[in-house]
Amino acid sequence: MWSEATSGKTAGKLAGKPAAGPAAVPRGIRVYAVGDIHGRLDLLDQLLGQIARDAGQGSELLHYLVFLGDYVDRGPDSRLVIERLSCGLPPAFGAVCLRGNHEDTMQGFLSDLRMAPGWLTYGGDATLESYGITAPAADAPMEHLHQAQCMLNNVLPPHHRAFLAGLRNHLTIGDYHFVHAGVRPGVPLDRQEDKDRLWIRDAFLGSRADHGKVVVHGHTIAPEPDLLPNRIGIDTGAYATNRLTALVLEGTERRFLCTV
Repeated sequence: MWSEATSGKTAGKLAGKPAAGPAAVPRGIRVYAVGDIHGRLDLLDQLLGQIARDAGQGSELLHYLVFLGDYVDRGPDSRLVIERLSCGLPPAFGAVCLRGNHEDTMQGFLSDLRMAPGWLTYGGDATLESYGITAPAADAPMEHLHQAQCMLNNVLPPHHRAFLAGLRNHLTIGDYHFVHAGVRPGVPLDRQEDKDRLWIRDAFLGSRADHGKVVVHGHTIAPEPDLLPNRIGIDTGAYATNRLTALVLEGTERRFLCTV
């Protein structure tokens, strides 16, 4: 786990913050932003336990959970992760779940078979299996893909469907802007295209531009949180590394919780 002690180690990486001063969340709240889960219910439950214990040390604060998307695919428990996020989160927390490109593609598959090959190739097969559906190959005949689509539509619980439909594409709290993949440099945050919010990579990752807020994102895996003056990436590849990360924000403080 990255702890408060790590904050001093990472502070040097934050040199050169925008001239307006250190980014902050409003006084009296603590935000826990959680990176890409990808079907790892075991890690999600571990991290939620850490978050609950951490929040117990600040019981006078308002606590918010912000999930950055990519709940499904690759790991074994996509169905159970959606179940936990849709109706099993601690009641003492305000929670916002953002849309990832994997949820967007899964939702698209429900009505558009053209989404099937891409989705099955990068993890949708594991999601189908979690719902008890034998996944066809990405290059399977159309009738096999159609059968899997029909089966998923039949077994997907209404509250899972509602969860997917209700995901937000972005959120701003104080000086932080939360989004799954990133933002298009040079475009105001309120004019970003959803495709970029869900999929952008190189143009965003390579930019040192001031986006107006510090962007907190997942989508791009790094071995540890990626802290730069204009962005903080917290996808630490949980499905493959067993490392699911949460960024903790309180006032101007930044620290991390992690499953390993």
